[in-house]
Amino acid sequence: MKSYVFGVDLGGTTIKFGLFRTDGTLLEKWSLPTRTENHGEHLLSDISLALLGKLEEKNIPASAVLGVGVGVPGAVLRGSYVEPCVNLAQWGGFDAAEALEALCGFPVKILNDANAAALGEMAAGGGHGKQNVVFVTLGTGVGGGVILSGKLLSGTHGCGGEIGHLKVRDGETLRCGCGKYGCLEQYASASGLVRQAKEFLRSSSEASALRDYETLRCEDIFACAKAGDAAALRLVDEMCYALGKALAAVSCVCDPEIIVIGGGVAAAGEILLRGVEKHFLACAFPPAESTAFALAELGNDAGIYGAAQLLLSEA
Repeated sequence: MKSYVFGVDLGGTTIKFGLFRTDGTLLEKWSLPTRTENHGEHLLSDISLALLGKLEEKNIPASAVLGVGVGVPGAVLRGSYVEPCVNLAQWGGFDAAEALEALCGFPVKILNDANAAALGEMAAGGGHGKQNVVFVTLGTGVGGGVILSGKLLSGTHGCGGEIGHLKVRDGETLRCGCGKYGCLEQYASASGLVRQAKEFLRSSSEASALRDYETLRCEDIFACAKAGDAAALRLVDEMCYALGKALAAVSCVCDPEIIVIGGGVAAAGEILLRGVEKHFLACAFPPAESTAFALAELGNDAGIYGAAQLLLSEA
């Protein structure tokens, strides 16, 4: 009888773990520092030792484990092969699922971390109860995941759900981290919003509370907007326009029931959610205007929930 499943979220600084029952209930979560020296040569052994150690601690037989799902910050092919991950010292370029299986003895499935968060939010968060979900995570960059009929869309090259690299603006001279120009990530991420604000402050003499900050952060811009600062309100609206327009295009392809917005920027709350929804409605194909919007609910736990869900959805 398989009663347990592990979910792992492999991040650039922390590896997060979750032990779940096969009904999706989270029993325990814990974390370890991510060791990226020598291109992450210890990552899989660290994960395996943590999993096996938890079974020993809980007196759970290995035969009771359905498997382990792992979310990684990079492209994944066939649920197994991980492309080199920039945020993990170029770790990857091999069949990581096969390698981890050899170490721990459990079936292993691997997926992109934003896709894992999407599955997590569908299973137990802002998209709970829905089968067609678009998830977008706003942090230093913009990530995403698309779920259709309860199944994750990963695509041929592992690029399914890479919403942050939709081109939304022509004429951009600054290169995106992906190497292209004018990507959504350059305008709808925390770093993108701060960049836009700094450009405004350099090019304008308009009075604004934004000038009071020695080191301007994304949350400062939203705080000023909520306080009614005209410049901050414009900057937030421009960000929401870029994201709403991009998501309207996504809806023409995926037609989701709900769009869930997560990541650190989502802490801004309703001012972000309603701003994006406003511009989505202005741009969306009319039948998609009834698409629901929600904020993510699982926070930093979304990745472990989703990684576990990948195993559970295939059980």
